[in-house]
Amino acid sequence: MTRGEPESAATLFDLLADDYSRRILLAADEEPRTAKDLSDACDASLATVYRRVAALQDHDLIEERSTVGSDGAHRRQFETTLEELHVRLSDGELALSVEKRDELADNFSALWKNIRDST
Repeated sequence: MTRGEPESAATLFDLLADDYSRRILLAADEEPRTAKDLSDACDASLATVYRRVAALQDHDLIEERSTVGSDGAHRRQFETTLEELHVRLSDGELALSVEKRDELADNFSALWKNIRDST
């Protein structure tokens, strides 16, 4: 499945049933992390992390950001975009809805908190 296509509940259930995928989502939710950091936090090989991150990115559950370290080196960091997951059972069918973070709203909230805290 590629980005932009409707996501089936079964596909997302399979992805989230994977222990490494869940660990990566949780670790990247705490703070943006590099693949190496995710590997250490999730006790997984780098190859496993990259495979799971790619699958999570295919479903827009994690996003990649480029950063520049204090040494001037460029690094890729990954951050969870998943905010809420809702499962509904109705008329014998499972329905899954995914709510993702609204980055603009998050940025505005952080800005407002900083302004409020500084006054």
